[in-house]
Amino acid sequence: MDRKIFSYWFITHLAILSLLFNEVVSSFPSGYNDGPKNDYNNGYNSGYNNGHNGGYNNGHGSRGYDMISNLDYRFYDRSCPRLQMMVKSGVWRAFKDDSRIAASLLRLHFHDCFVNGCDGSILLDDSEDFKGEKNALPNRNSVRGFDVIEDIKTDIESACPLTVSCADIVALAAREAVVLTGGPFWPVPLGRRDSLTASEQAANTNLPSPFEPLENITAKFVSLGLDFKDVVVLSGAHTIGFAQCFVFKHRLFNFKGSGQPDPNLAASSDLLSKLTDTCPNVDSSNSNLAPLDAASVVKFDNAYYVNLMNNVGLLDSDQILMSDSNAAALVKSYSENPYLFSGDFAVSMVKMGNIGVMTGSDGVIRARCGFPG
Repeated sequence: MDRKIFSYWFITHLAILSLLFNEVVSSFPSGYNDGPKNDYNNGYNSGYNNGHNGGYNNGHGSRGYDMISNLDYRFYDRSCPRLQMMVKSGVWRAFKDDSRIAASLLRLHFHDCFVNGCDGSILLDDSEDFKGEKNALPNRNSVRGFDVIEDIKTDIESACPLTVSCADIVALAAREAVVLTGGPFWPVPLGRRDSLTASEQAANTNLPSPFEPLENITAKFVSLGLDFKDVVVLSGAHTIGFAQCFVFKHRLFNFKGSGQPDPNLAASSDLLSKLTDTCPNVDSSNSNLAPLDAASVVKFDNAYYVNLMNNVGLLDSDQILMSDSNAAALVKSYSENPYLFSGDFAVSMVKMGNIGVMTGSDGVIRARCGFPG
């Protein structure tokens, strides 16, 4: 390699690494290190909103890690200072036994926030007063991680009784799941309260479906204060996790009633062969699992977008992003720049985590996440 080219390459990558290191260090909440700092609210919050936001705004419009809905990064610093380490430990214990749990915890946060806000309602068992979200069609025999959240809650209750909401535990667990699989860290603003009720009907109506057209999916995001970019960014969560065969089997055997596989998947004979082996065309295979991103099943990276560029996204709702020129441009950018994706994903997660939150005297702090009292 020419010496000048090598020098330029080395200096450029060194600068990027330095920026990334500073970003991670500056965004680490003190609670994560078990040591509250008195200057946090005066220094960290203002610095993040005035300085860090500016950096992210360049790539994410007018968005950033703004303080929204009276949430506070240091909400539990005095009342439960070891909270974030306890959540981290609980997620790690679960992940050691089941690597799928990382994607499940991330999905649990999505499905909570998209139904009446990030209020822990998805955790509630059915009662005499309501049918909850657990058995709604998008969640039934699909959403997982309830036991992990309950175990973490039990540990936290031993140290900080009736202090930390289940909704905050879900938000923190989702962040830890992403970090644990190699994805970005982001500060989670805290202080959510738990709901007293849940709605099966709202879950059936509000949650995006993998069978819906992009316009419908986008409309559901927009109705919650998110935007089109969030659709593309948060779809990148499919870089980890699995899908049941019934969700995409039509693409293998009868795409749009043709009796043939989706031409995009057929063009990749190896992938199509693996998928048909996993999901043979019989009803008994409907609940079998296939990785959403076969290139890196338990690694949070940008391979999902590379797959879309190669027309091998697994779900209709994934590959359909390439049918829209604006979405396709974002997909291309993220496929080429993993750091851009990581930064934008962190911003979108904070934004999503602020949907419809209850704070102050609204809602409750549940003693057990599956019960409203």
